[in-house]
Parts: sequence; structure tokens; C-alpha cells
Amino acid sequence: MGKSLLPPSGGDSDGIQPVDLKSALEERYLAYALSTIMGRALPDVRDGLKPVHRRILHAMRILRLDPNAGFKKCARIVGDVIGKFHPHGDQAVYDALVRLAQGFAVRYPLVDGQGNFGNVDGDNAAAMRYTEARMTEVAQLLMEGINEDAVDFRETYDGEDSEPVVLPGAFPNLLANGSSGIAVGMATNIPPHNAVELCDAAIHLIKYPNATIEKLVEMVPGPDFPTGGVIVEERDSIVEAYRTGRGGFRVRAKWEQEDAGRGTWRIVVTEIPYQVQKSRLIEKIAELLLARKLPLVEDIRDESAEDIRIVIEPKSRSVDPELMMESLFKLTELESRISLNMNVLSRGRVPKVLSLREALREWLDHRRDVLLRRSRYRLEQIEKRLEVLGGLLIAYLNIDEVIRIIRFEDEPKKKLVERFDLTEVQVEAILNMRLRALAKLEEIEIRKEHEGLTAEKSQIEALLASEDAQWKVLANDIREIRDQFGPDTGLGRRRTTFGTAAEHDIADIQQAMIEKEPITVVLSEKGWIRAMKGHLADFSTLSFKEGDRLATAFHAETTDKVLIFATNGKFYTLGADKLPGGRGHGEPVRVMIDMENDADIVTTFRHQAGRRLLLVSTAGDGFLVPEDETIANTRKGKQVMNVKMPVEAALCIYVAEGDDHIAIIGENRKLLVFPLVQVPEMTRGKGVRLQKYKDGGVNAARTFRLADGLSWTDSANRTHVKPSEELGEWLGERAQAGRMVPKGFPRNGKFEG
Repeated sequence: MGKSLLPPSGGDSDGIQPVDLKSALEERYLAYALSTIMGRALPDVRDGLKPVHRRILHAMRILRLDPNAGFKKCARIVGDVIGKFHPHGDQAVYDALVRLAQGFAVRYPLVDGQGNFGNVDGDNAAAMRYTEARMTEVAQLLMEGINEDAVDFRETYDGEDSEPVVLPGAFPNLLANGSSGIAVGMATNIPPHNAVELCDAAIHLIKYPNATIEKLVEMVPGPDFPTGGVIVEERDSIVEAYRTGRGGFRVRAKWEQEDAGRGTWRIVVTEIPYQVQKSRLIEKIAELLLARKLPLVEDIRDESAEDIRIVIEPKSRSVDPELMMESLFKLTELESRISLNMNVLSRGRVPKVLSLREALREWLDHRRDVLLRRSRYRLEQIEKRLEVLGGLLIAYLNIDEVIRIIRFEDEPKKKLVERFDLTEVQVEAILNMRLRALAKLEEIEIRKEHEGLTAEKSQIEALLASEDAQWKVLANDIREIRDQFGPDTGLGRRRTTFGTAAEHDIADIQQAMIEKEPITVVLSEKGWIRAMKGHLADFSTLSFKEGDRLATAFHAETTDKVLIFATNGKFYTLGADKLPGGRGHGEPVRVMIDMENDADIVTTFRHQAGRRLLLVSTAGDGFLVPEDETIANTRKGKQVMNVKMPVEAALCIYVAEGDDHIAIIGENRKLLVFPLVQVPEMTRGKGVRLQKYKDGGVNAARTFRLADGLSWTDSANRTHVKPSEELGEWLGERAQAGRMVPKGFPRNGKFEG
């Protein structure tokens, strides 16, 4: 028998009802999610505002804080907002108000702030009791017509007042100022754009409702950030972002090279990416300098006043400025990615990701709806006034009779209605008329007003009857906004420019991030590797673990790559700057790379771009490979030579410039010399047969110039050269067996005794 959901008896159980936990949680969490999405995080596509911003502007309108009015304390505004419309924390409301006034955070500020409203360094605004504010012209445009039944109003949280559901929004605020927010299960991120470009696109959309995204992007080429910067995103990527409503933009700081005299120079950064704190940016670069991650940079300092001026000093005058900046872009917030996620409340109700065209379309539809509502409201006002004026004109035409009725009748109101067929409103207007209004001049004014209102009524009725006329009026309104914020005005001028990221080799950029220092790479026979500082001349002084000894050592720089070739045919790559230091015996190579247990190291060397390598397996197969093709990008290495046990990779030999022949020796001490052109060049494979063996495999190989002869070194370190004319009996074709080595050749069968 299952447990009862009812509470134990004996207590006061009145009003307690059992509820299924799962359904209760689902219901409550859904209510919370909807509340967050609708009432906090997502902006309305029509006016581009979230409820808190809308309520701030509405409260400022009620306080009559117009652009030409005086300022009022922010504490007063915040008090009205939380007391009447927005029952949340005062600091949250003040933070929202402050952001609307920050010229570096909002492209077209909606609040005109007086006092300390923070700065681009990330400093906070002063307390609300010290700062003052009023609306800007942009905010006033958003409010235009709010008293003319342009939008719906709803009751406030306490039912004592009313607030607008949405603002009339004569300004394209959603895209012009952008928005960001995180809701439950969804987020929004809309960067700011240029209002002039948005107006051009909207006018084009009115004329061509099915305009393509490509055409709209010609007019709105990308975001326009208040802090400027340079967008280096590909055009195709921008078009796709605006088509889908999702994407991103790479934004870089704007910089220039400044002459510092005597052949020296410095970099001056004048604009930084949007939403990057200048002080934190400089702090980060200084940390990288201390960590020696920026070897091309000598120093950084902030010389900013009102305008941004960050000075970066290079290590020397020979440094490539483009490469230096590329390394800074890679490591710091001098390059930033601004995401685009146009997730908004479509028609004020449905969360939806919109394209650029859809966002502009919904704004235009809202503007048309506002135009129709304002027109109907005006028509209603005109009809009421015409009714009054009609009654007054009747009174003027029959003034003596009207005066007589008012003076002598017991119920003048009733008598006037009967005598002149007047309405209730007209009678009230006549009875409330002052004696001074009986002047002839007043009658002329009333007739003039009547004619004017009649003409206006006809125009409004024609407007309401014609959709084309409505769009024509809207296009003219949008042109007026365009002129108000034209490209010649300080606020309307485009701040963010477009550019292309300089094409630099990734390797060059990575090298620019490493301090270039001489080192000696040491590898022991048991596979322990280390990097000694400086170029050591004598390797005999190196110490190793007991039972271990030197396998190979070579000079390199910290900016080099170290290549390891293993018997499994794989190449592994290590950054010379990542090698363990010279103190102690280093670390096992297998800790740094994922090399199979049954594989051993064939050779280790410093990578040199442009070289060719000859790879040979124990079976005598081989091929040439460009050294640049052997670099591995992962710990697992790069398979270059295909070998299968018991065959293993045995040799890796550098091919010098001008070498035209190969000399190869088997374990049977037979030597074969043949032209290098008979060996194919490939990036991966098994290779071709270089020498034929009955038993055993390859022992040694070397490439050389036939004209210079074949040389080798004996055990006494003496060099012997066999001239080309004496090599005839060993010269042959690839894959032959060859003949026994010449007299005096080292006993070990190798070219070094």
C-alpha cells in the first residue's frame, strides 16, 4: 500500500491540499521563466526597451524632465520609478538609469546626465543623491504622441496609476542602441547601429517590402559602436548574421604609428572595442609584459584625457608594427568579438530571433499602428470641436433670439435645443460662452477655425482610407529623424569603421609572442629532454642520470620548433619555449607527446622552413618529404611514413640544396649510389624501394652532389672523399643491390666512423 499524501490526522488540517511536487514545480518554474523573459530580460522589438527603461522614461515624462527643462536629482526620479511603477531595488533602477546616460555605453543616450556618471575605465557613477538628469531628444522622440492614444496603457502593480505597455517609438531604438540580457533558457545580444543607416534601410523597406538582406546590408553595413573601433569581419559573415539574426563581429582597436624622432616610433591606440574597460585592458597588457609573453613590446602607458590615447612602445625600431599589433590582438582585448543574437519580444508578446529585415518591418508596422491611432484620436478631437463650433456659429447667426431665450425662458437649455436643434454639447458651449466672445472678430476667428478643422478632417479621413498615404507620411517622418541625426552631426556621424585583418602567418604571430633567446636542446638516450640557456660549445660537460648518456644536442632559439621523428613513422612537434629548463635532467619526452610504448626516437632536430627530408624504413623503402609538411598540431603527432611491424622508420636525413644523388648502405655493407630524381616527393606514404636486400635491412644513407664526390669520416675523425669518376662501379638505379663498400670505409658501415 502506498503512502498517503494527506497530512497526519489530529492536527489542524483546515485548508491544506495535497499537491503533486512535479506539476507544482513545473507550473511555478514556467511562471518564473515567463516573468523573466517578458518583464525583465528581453527588449520589445517596437521601442527597443525593457520594462525598467520604459518606466524610467515614463516617470521622467511625468516629472516634465524635457530636454529644454531643468535637471532633477536622480534620487527623485528613482523614487518615483520604484514608488509608482517598478517595485524593485533602488540601486538596480539607478544602475539602469546611469547606463542610459553613458555616452560610451549607449550609442544614442536617452538620459542627459549632470554629474559623475562613470567612465570608460569602469569607475562607478556617483550616488543618486549627487547626480541629476533629464531626457534627451532621442527619449522625447520615443515618447512622441503618448498623450494622443498612440499606445495602450495598463494598471501599475498597485492599481493606483497606469503605465504604457510600449512607447510610440518614433526613433529606431532597438537596433540604434542595441540591447543585451539573459533570461531563462534564452538570451539576447544586439549591438548598437547607426540611426541614419537604419532610417535609410527603413525608407527602402517601405518602398520595397521584399528587399533582400544583401540590399539592406548595403545601407546597414554593420554595427556602429559608441567607442568606435574597426570591424574586421568578412562581408559574407555579416550578411549571414543579419539574415539569421545570429552571428558575431570581430572588432579591433583603432591604432596608428606615430613618429618618435631619430628613426624610432610608437603605436598610439585612439579607440578601443565596445564594452572593454580601458584600465583593465592596460592592466592585462602590463601583466603579459611582466610574464614576458609580449617580446616585441617594451612598455605601455595611458596618456588618455577626454579622448583615449594608449601608447605602446616597441622593443626596437626594427620590430614590424603590424606583427606587434597582431600579437596584441591575439592575446588581449584590443580585439574583441561582439555577438549578435536578435532575440526580442515580437509584437510585445512572443520571444523570437528576428533577421534585420524582420526587426525593421516590425518597427515600421508599429509606427503605422501609432500613426493610425494618433490620426483617429485627432479626428475624434476635431469632430468634438467642430460640433462645438457648429453650435457657436448657430448662436452667432441667431444671437438676438439666443439672448432672448437665455434672458426670459425658465428652461433656456431645453428651449435652445428645441428651437435650433442643438446637441447637449453645443448647448453647454453656448451657455458657457462669455459676453466678450460676442464680438464680430470672434465670429470671424470661429469661422476660420471651423474651415481649418474641416479641411484637416478631410485630410485625416483620406489618410485613414489610403495605406499608400500612410506609408508616405511615415517615410517623411523617418526622413526628418534622419536629418536630425544626419552624418554631419556629432551624434549621427559613424564612429566605427571597417577594415581587414592583416594577413600574417600564424607561425610568425606565435613567434612574436615568444621572447627570442639562444638555447641548447639536449636529448638523452633514454628520452629525457631539456633546454640549456645559451649555445653550449662543449657537450662533454653535460650530466645525465645514472645509466643514461647523450643521444643528441643542438643549438636553437626559444622561437624554434623541435621535431621528433619516431620509429612508428610519426613526427612530433614541441615548442622550444615549452621545453623544461636546464636545471636537473629535464623531463621524459613521452610526458609531452603521446608516443606509443613500442616506438623509439629515431632523431630530434630543429625545424628549418623550406628544407626537404629523406625518410628511409628498415626495409629500404623511402621518399622525400617537405619539412614544412611534417609539423604536428597535436600531442598525438603526424603520421608521415606508413610502416607496419616488423618494419620501422630508420633514417631521417636532411637534403642539402644542390644534392643530386643518394648513397645508401645496407646491413650487408653493400653501397648503392643513384640519382635523387628517382625518389618521389610526397607528404605521406610508404615510399619506394631504394635498395634491395636478401637479408637484413638499411644501415645508413646520405644525399650529396656527384660532382663533389662522396665523403665519409673514419673512426679517427679523418675525412675521405671518393671522387665522382671513382664511383662508377657503385652507380646504378634505384632498388638495385649495390656492391661492397670501398676500401677504408668505416667498419660500422656508416658515413661517420
